[in-house]
Amino acid sequence: MRIAGEPDRPHSTAEIASAFGISRHHLAKPMAALAAAGFIETRRGTGGGAVLARPAEEIRIGAVVRELEAGQALVACFQRRAGGCVITPSCRLKGMLASAETAFLDQLDTFTLAECALEPAVIHGLDPVLEGAR
Repeated sequence: MRIAGEPDRPHSTAEIASAFGISRHHLAKPMAALAAAGFIETRRGTGGGAVLARPAEEIRIGAVVRELEAGQALVACFQRRAGGCVITPSCRLKGMLASAETAFLDQLDTFTLAECALEPAVIHGLDPVLEGAR
């Protein structure tokens, strides 16, 4: 949302981490995943940083969530090794949860990154807002 708000300039991981009050190290993995999935491009060196790989209007929120949550099960029984639940073989809730998860992601697919991009005025006011929330 931050990069989409100012798509014409590169954004460093340190800058984004500072704006949202998170560690740069914590942000590195999602940034790498977004780059690997082709949502952003990263450039090293002076003037480097992350930029959108394609227009925000072409990036669906559901696709971003699927990528960032890949390998994260909604509930433990969705994991490949779901041996911890004794009712898995006869559980009817699992199908309902799977259906709800699909509906959730399908709904997110109706929105684009452009629709939730942060306005530049909001971006430039993030640091004071975050300071007040701490």
